[in-house]
Amino acid sequence: MIQVDWTIWLQFVNFFVLMAVLNFILYRPLRGILNRRRETIDGSYAKAKELEVRISEKMARYQDQLQAAKLKGNEERAQLRKAAAGEEAEILGKAHSKAADQLQDIKKKVSSEAEAAAQVLKTETKVLAAQIASKVLGRTLK
Repeated sequence: MIQVDWTIWLQFVNFFVLMAVLNFILYRPLRGILNRRRETIDGSYAKAKELEVRISEKMARYQDQLQAAKLKGNEERAQLRKAAAGEEAEILGKAHSKAADQLQDIKKKVSSEAEAAAQVLKTETKVLAAQIASKVLGRTLK
């Protein structure tokens, strides 16, 4: 059987003294280390969140700038295409004009050559007609 006497009080005092010593030597430094660790982790977490927010802002700004650059590029491309189309139309117009002029020159040349050929044929036709007639008639025509 357990007897309760003055040693129990001694055990209580011993326990509390041990708790005070352990608290001072072990628990307080351990709690301090854990608190510093928690503060470091919380600080790192806060820095990571802040960095994530800054990265998100920069990415949004980058996306906006990229979109603006794409729009500007599309506008410049459209302007260049429009200018190229105008230049192409001008060049084609000049080429058509030049081709039309050359065609007119060729038509004039062909017409004059046709007239010259017709004149040559007329003179040759008269000579041939006279030769044929003289052969048919058997005598020379004057």
